[in-house]
Amino acid sequence: MAGQGLSDDEVRGIREALAAGRRPKVVFTAAAGQVAGQVGQVVELTDPAVSDEFVVVRFGRDELPFSPGDVAMAPKGAGRRVAEPKPEPPVEQPVAEPEFVLDTPRVPAPRREEPRVEQQVEAKPAARRAVKAARPKSPAGLTVTLAYAEGEWTVAAQQGAKALAKPYVVKPAEALRMVALVDVPGVQEAVEQILAAERAEAEQQAEKLRAELAEIEARLAELRDAR
Repeated sequence: MAGQGLSDDEVRGIREALAAGRRPKVVFTAAAGQVAGQVGQVVELTDPAVSDEFVVVRFGRDELPFSPGDVAMAPKGAGRRVAEPKPEPPVEQPVAEPEFVLDTPRVPAPRREEPRVEQQVEAKPAARRAVKAARPKSPAGLTVTLAYAEGEWTVAAQQGAKALAKPYVVKPAEALRMVALVDVPGVQEAVEQILAAERAEAEQQAEKLRAELAEIEARLAELRDAR
């Protein structure tokens, strides 16, 4: 029976063999179902981050994806066909004829040969090998991240290992609307506290700038009166 699946070292060895132009043989384990014990060839290793079934095996005319636990390295000589001995034709036994005794000299009766009947053996069609049905690959997970750092709100999106949208800046009002769609009170309160702190800081800066502007305008008025 097949082994317990491919180890990490065996997967790396298969990847190197494919890069060298070879197609290693593997044998299906009990985890593969009805094809357990059958032999196939690895033709490709896809991205394991996208799907657990990244070992593509050619089995008959099909190329199907399997997980490392479904296959193991095939022993040497696996998959070779053994020549079946051909059956020998049956030997016909001669049929003894009765002898008749007469007054005339006995003449041996001519020997009658029974017609030979050749037995034709009808070859039964080979049973179709059960092939594991290819399971459709499920799409990779999608992650949308709303983050706040150094006074800016950013949004990013990623599907699996692929970045769909790099972090880009959004307005505080847009960030608040996004959080409101989640309907999580704790998160919404945290966002409102951040916005309140930013609002208070902006008001302080505005008051400071208004005071500085008032001083500048008063200085300018004095200079105009001195003419």
